[in-house]
Amino acid sequence: MDIAIRARNSPTDREATRQGLNIRFLEPCRGVKVAMMTMIHSDAPWPMHGLAEDARPALAQALLKGPAALATIVALGGGGPRPVGAQMVFGDGLISGFLSGGCIEADVEVHARACLEDGIARRLVYGEGSPWPDIRLLCGARIEILVERIAPDDMAARTLLDLAAARLPAFWVSDGARRLCAEEPQVPWAGAFERAYDPVPRLVVIGGDPTALAIASLAAQSGHETFLLRPKGPAAPPPLAGVAYHREPLEGALAAIRLDAWTSVAVCGHDLEQDHTALMTALPSPAPYVGLLGARRRLPERIARLRAAGLGERELAKLRAPIGLDLGGKAPFEVAVAVIGEVMAARHGQPALARRVVEA
Repeated sequence: MDIAIRARNSPTDREATRQGLNIRFLEPCRGVKVAMMTMIHSDAPWPMHGLAEDARPALAQALLKGPAALATIVALGGGGPRPVGAQMVFGDGLISGFLSGGCIEADVEVHARACLEDGIARRLVYGEGSPWPDIRLLCGARIEILVERIAPDDMAARTLLDLAAARLPAFWVSDGARRLCAEEPQVPWAGAFERAYDPVPRLVVIGGDPTALAIASLAAQSGHETFLLRPKGPAAPPPLAGVAYHREPLEGALAAIRLDAWTSVAVCGHDLEQDHTALMTALPSPAPYVGLLGARRRLPERIARLRAAGLGERELAKLRAPIGLDLGGKAPFEVAVAVIGEVMAARHGQPALARRVVEA
């Protein structure tokens, strides 16, 4: 793969070899030097590592083997493809995340491997005002990245991972040499940046038909910790990667999952009693999104039953029914796309949801 990455601060061939990289520089082409880079720790022809949005799992995995390099976008100008706070992790045999559309990742890795060697943090600037103009960003953005070495015994990293395991927010502050992490927002000192982390988003899907399976599958693929609840369902779990299966009664399963402010619920059971039980648990919970699959004509009686059971207007206002954005499709994966889109819109506070609130 040819990548325009030859920056003036790139290591020499000997340094690159010591860092576990094999780099061969080609002749200049239209003023841009091009490098053919093969990373011996990964021979994947496609950047699948870029599908990982959350750096914490990769950081935890990397720290099991030794130090890791954490690269974070700390400043951005001109509308780059990735936001401030986007991160990559580099470790022994590991790479995760992405920072651009492919323009800078290879060069960032070179500096990350050098950072792992010498422990010195680096601030990299690409685009306008960069000291290395040979790296071109097609989007025209200016990206500033902090690369820092994280040791396995780093207390801030340990706190970050502990808070993630406890499903609590975390606030990371670092200038590359000094860092801290806490559950409450911090005041960055001069030269430091703050990065907030939410718990991993979760989706609980209740049901077992093809639509429920499609929703659960797409949720897992899109970065959700996913649960599929089917009371008295088959003993064997569904063949869906990344989906935790529960077949016990709903009350016990939902209590064990512990619905929180980062857990959404999709009720797709086609069973009036089970659906009612699920809604009576999910709507009063901290869950920010509760969707119900079912015919629109049955909604008034369902809402009336929920009111009669004691739910107030605040709880009922959380219900999205019929579930999913109105994309017009009815096939299982078409519904799944609509549901996951609505869940994400709810998480990001998008106004498209206003027309989906139940009117009853």
